[in-house]
Amino acid sequence: MDEHNRLWRIALLGAPLSVFAAFVIWPLLSSFFYAFTNWNGFNPDYDFVGFANFTRIWTDRLFFQATVNTAIWMGAAIVLPTTFGLGLALLLDAKVPGGRVFKSIFYLPICLSAVIVGQTWTWLYQPDWGLLNTVLGGLTGERHTWAWLAKPDTALWSVIIAWTWQQTGLAMVIYLAGLTGIQEDLLEVCEIEGATPWQRFRMVVLPLLAPSTVVVIALSVINSLKGFDILYTMTGGGPFNSSDTLAMHMYNESFKKYHMGYGSAISVVLFLIAMVIIGVYFRQLRKVDRIYG
Repeated sequence: MDEHNRLWRIALLGAPLSVFAAFVIWPLLSSFFYAFTNWNGFNPDYDFVGFANFTRIWTDRLFFQATVNTAIWMGAAIVLPTTFGLGLALLLDAKVPGGRVFKSIFYLPICLSAVIVGQTWTWLYQPDWGLLNTVLGGLTGERHTWAWLAKPDTALWSVIIAWTWQQTGLAMVIYLAGLTGIQEDLLEVCEIEGATPWQRFRMVVLPLLAPSTVVVIALSVINSLKGFDILYTMTGGGPFNSSDTLAMHMYNESFKKYHMGYGSAISVVLFLIAMVIIGVYFRQLRKVDRIYG
């Protein structure tokens, strides 16, 4: 019976592991392999070019522009949802009327796919009849037809606003869970000692929310690195590559220009960047565990 159970467990575990290996591990290893070739994605014949693709990266103007955009994207993806999520959590934790309804409303966007969110916000940004230009026209009394997604100055930030709208609810829920773990006695002692609300927040609440902040920042970084679908839906990296990130640049080189070898090299660089960020995250997580564990 024990042998039968062991074989049954192996069979159950083998199925998801096979899928994971086929759709994650194998493509990952293939990317490292093709990064050293000039494969175009179709022709089975290709040549090994050594580090030529990685050398090309240093002379690729679009790569550096995509790197800057990725840094802006990640910075905004960390700061904005974290800040707004913390603010909403503090407001809802104060037992505002209808708090449960507001929690559901604010959390709902994270349940939607990024494609749906991107398409919805594309309609909101529509120049002629979009809600944003309509509201601005009502406030100013003038007709506004600003093409938010078609202007290099506003395209990336327009997508960031949509991304923030979707991701804020996740940060809010994590912070609400962290706030429930703060003892009321500590806050009452601060109030008795004459601390102002800002002092209580800065000296007591915020430090005790450090574990929640680490989780929120980690998820924000991971989700921002995966934020390809909403960018592709709303701008496709344009106009003039103004919203082009590393993930979008990799896609364009691989599947639009058919430079699969060079696109694989970009994916390897992006993978290494992600590994460095994850390494820093785990290091900070160990520090938090030592302090609050």
